[in-house]
Amino acid sequence: MSSPAEGVPQVGGSLAQRRGGPTVLRIVLGTQLRRLRESRGITREAAGDAIRGSHAKISRMELGRVAQKERDVADLLTLYGVLDPDDRAGYLGLAKRAGTPGWWQQYSDVVPSWLETILGLEEAASVIRSYQVQFIPGLLQTPDYATAVASLGEAQGSLRDINRKVEVRLRRQQLITQPGGPKLWFVIDEAAVRRPMGGHAVMQEQIRHLITMAQLPHVTVQVAPLEAGAATAVGGPVTILRFLEPDLPDIVYLEQLTSALYLDKRADVENYMLVMDRVCTAAPDAVASMRFLERLLD
Repeated sequence: MSSPAEGVPQVGGSLAQRRGGPTVLRIVLGTQLRRLRESRGITREAAGDAIRGSHAKISRMELGRVAQKERDVADLLTLYGVLDPDDRAGYLGLAKRAGTPGWWQQYSDVVPSWLETILGLEEAASVIRSYQVQFIPGLLQTPDYATAVASLGEAQGSLRDINRKVEVRLRRQQLITQPGGPKLWFVIDEAAVRRPMGGHAVMQEQIRHLITMAQLPHVTVQVAPLEAGAATAVGGPVTILRFLEPDLPDIVYLEQLTSALYLDKRADVENYMLVMDRVCTAAPDAVASMRFLERLLD
């Protein structure tokens, strides 16, 4: 048998220092475990038996959808022939760090499980491209605008829940100014900047904030005009995240009212990349978009 780690990228301690915290570490560890299993010709069913679970549990672990317990990782490493203490320590250390809670756990009462993944992925991304149809992108919302949006989704909720959702949104925005943060490229449908969320004064403040954010060197904002028509009719908001970490594929995030889809298959991602390119091409460039927003303020 070949060396246990042969052909499999190492999981050194430097990885734990990457942005994104437990979300990213879970995905990376899952990818490493899948590669180990496939290189040994072991089925998911056999791997599931080794940890007293099912093939579905192995699938969730390999996709990083759940935290990988150190005991399960240890049993899988034994099954896959990874017996060297130093190699095992790397994987087990990664499993331990991946099990630590992210900052969003303190908001678990208002943050659904399907939203937790995007919070970690945003922090780990090197590039975030987003097309928004109905609302200003969450990463660019002012507190008052965010409150108006959160109120829409809390028909039966309390003021406390609304305020906590706004806190989460503002906490997410810290990645814009953090050192080494992602490059951000937003395309916003004209209808979103004209829709009077929260009233006239709130929208004025929001548009001024868009103009201010667009002046940052790593932030691009375009406004897609209504007359762009079919070129921007993609059916809903789309966000594409790219990463420097080779074990993280490009991911398409499609958010809905009470759920979200995460797509990472190459064909799906390439299709949405083409859609995003089409939308960016149909919209005026950043300079023209800022002139439009300034006229809108007047």
